[in-house]
Amino acid sequence: MGLVGRLEDLGISDIFQILGIGKKTGTLLINTHGDAARIQFKDGFIVSAESTISKTLLSEDLLKAGFLKESTFKMARSVLETLPGKHLFDVLLDMGAVKKDLLERAAKKKIEKIVYKVMHWTEGDFQFELDETPQGGNGSAIPQGEGWMLSRGLAPEYLLMEGARIYDESSRGGLDVAQDEDLDFGAEAGDEEQHGEGDDWGGDWGGGGAERKDISSLKALTQELRFPNSTSEITLLILRFASEIYQRGVLFMVGPSEIAGLGQFGLELERADERVRQIHLGYQESPFLSGLIRLARNFKGAVTRDAVTEALFRELGGEWPDDAAFFPLVAEGGVVALLYCDNGGAAGEASNSEGLEIFISHAGLAIEKALLQRKIQEFERGNN
Repeated sequence: MGLVGRLEDLGISDIFQILGIGKKTGTLLINTHGDAARIQFKDGFIVSAESTISKTLLSEDLLKAGFLKESTFKMARSVLETLPGKHLFDVLLDMGAVKKDLLERAAKKKIEKIVYKVMHWTEGDFQFELDETPQGGNGSAIPQGEGWMLSRGLAPEYLLMEGARIYDESSRGGLDVAQDEDLDFGAEAGDEEQHGEGDDWGGDWGGGGAERKDISSLKALTQELRFPNSTSEITLLILRFASEIYQRGVLFMVGPSEIAGLGQFGLELERADERVRQIHLGYQESPFLSGLIRLARNFKGAVTRDAVTEALFRELGGEWPDDAAFFPLVAEGGVVALLYCDNGGAAGEASNSEGLEIFISHAGLAIEKALLQRKIQEFERGNN
């Protein structure tokens, strides 16, 4: 399946998800306002990226960071002149000048920086060509010949999620995400979760000692989220994860004007599941809830009283919590679900919910993938 079109008609995130879901191998070329990018996929994972927006080559990054000596680099270039079919980094590896794991980390960082910028391109054209074995392309505007192809690619959904998070944080902090910063090639906690292989994650997320409950749950459930059978399975995984951290919670579906109960855990009510599914509240009449949904940001703290929130807690048993948490689930640019959690007035680990927040971000992407997969299947059936 080749893809050709305009970014105005099919966005970068949709292109990435189509190629990821379809487990495609080949090269994606993107052009916009004088800039260009070449992104190579293998079995749906991104293994290489080059772009005119990157100011330096990977070898120059290694030289600048002190991982490669200038004299060794010049020697490798000389050797390369006598071996035109050889790759620069193959020569450096043969010389023992660099280690493969360093190249993998450096290339991964380079790919991330390029993708995080490219994902915000909204105008231009793109072309994807299938290729059983991805090779270096020949787009004249794009630097080439000194990159490195990852042995295990990066998941497109991970890059999209991380790129959106970084852009949001930089926007709020007044930072320029487009600046070409120096790359840090040091190993990071949790690097393995973004790869095509289902390896365990490394690193100590809890700052020493026993691993935090939300992080251990994140490790256990993320693999299940990658290939869900349906959107209902995704909602069940969210409730399952949240129940590991909070004492009670409710997941609501968010419509244009109201929220409706989908499921719960921990509510001490008779026929609790049935009661929750009967909840329908107009959130637009609540400045607190409508603000949460409009901003699509996580909230922890005291809930503001208004007619709608008072009606909500009456439905949940009448107890007004001292502290609560709300986590919006975003898919296709809007909030489609809202998770409410609390500890029922008891002390708990309400502040340690970063793992749940990451999981819900992944869940939003999983729902987008499920919806996109359905559209692809409908398109294919319509053309048969």
